[in-house]
Amino acid sequence: MLFEDSDADDRAEAAARTVSTAFGRQLAGLPGTHLAATRRPASRLQQLRQPWHYWWQAHYLDALIDAALRERRTGTPFRGPEHPSAADLAPALVRTIGLRNRMRYTNRFYDDMAWLALAVGRLNGLSGSRDRQRPYRKILSTLNAALESAHTPELGGGIYWNKDRNFKNTPATAPAALHFVRTGSRDRAQELVDWLNATVLDPQTGLYLDGVKVVRGRPQLESTVFTYNQGPALGALLELGGSTNLARAAELITAVDTHLTDDDGASRVLRTHGTGDGGLFTGILARYLAQAAVSPALPEPSRRTAAALVESTARALWEGRSKRADWILFSARPLQPAAVSYPGGTAVELSTQLQAWMLLEASARVQRAGLDLP
Repeated sequence: MLFEDSDADDRAEAAARTVSTAFGRQLAGLPGTHLAATRRPASRLQQLRQPWHYWWQAHYLDALIDAALRERRTGTPFRGPEHPSAADLAPALVRTIGLRNRMRYTNRFYDDMAWLALAVGRLNGLSGSRDRQRPYRKILSTLNAALESAHTPELGGGIYWNKDRNFKNTPATAPAALHFVRTGSRDRAQELVDWLNATVLDPQTGLYLDGVKVVRGRPQLESTVFTYNQGPALGALLELGGSTNLARAAELITAVDTHLTDDDGASRVLRTHGTGDGGLFTGILARYLAQAAVSPALPEPSRRTAAALVESTARALWEGRSKRADWILFSARPLQPAAVSYPGGTAVELSTQLQAWMLLEASARVQRAGLDLP
């Protein structure tokens, strides 16, 4: 049974409010800045010493944009009229990412830059025609140029993971392909998707493996499978369209359902990857499964499967939630209550809470489409 339609946006709103309130902060107390702390609790000194997770902030931006779109539909600021709206926090976050990243938007990891390009591209579209391309044109141009520079013939194509240039992988190639198709570089995007299919697609499972690394001068397949690698690949396939890409998208949804789920006794939920960077992975997959669920280009069974995976996982996270101080605490694992995942007194990482928010936003998107699912 799906969540009640009237509750879907409420759940996503609750997650948006609690995560942004619990983790959002100014950078070093500077007015007009906004950034997400990587863990709670943390003193101001501990916050200053926290590691810099550029790509976590990119996904925080994506989630704020989801909240801003809901504000636009409802006319209600997501944290109430006395607090900044999501539509105001998102541009502040972009500015602060640049400030925290030493006054630039590039870094040494191409996958990080691809994620930020996708999120800033969405924010650019949210800005509307009046100020379209301002102030994000320069940021997008800079990130686009960096990603283009990492797309070379070595190892058959694909995008390098970082500036060491010895590893081409799905984490960089898939979101870069999605960025390129969204910015009109369809041929380049299709080349990248073709590389994924030819180089890292596992014929046994139908899932994308991690990548190809140069080891002692020879290419070596890295065969680890992560949930998040399937997400932007699915998104790129859907947005490129065409019979071949859409057939591969349908196959990928089936592969995720078969190989990347756990059984809760009543339904299958998406598998997660613990804490740290892995705490974000399944939230990313859910974003693109929701896109698949609402896509009229896909067969109805594929749409239903994608929607069911999002719904069951979001439901499990919501039902397993608990309270921590004045905010909602979500588990890092859908089939484990939050109080078990994070016992009292333990630090809570942004990645896992952001993952839950992303899953609840994906659930809300599925329900707004009005799919009649069992």
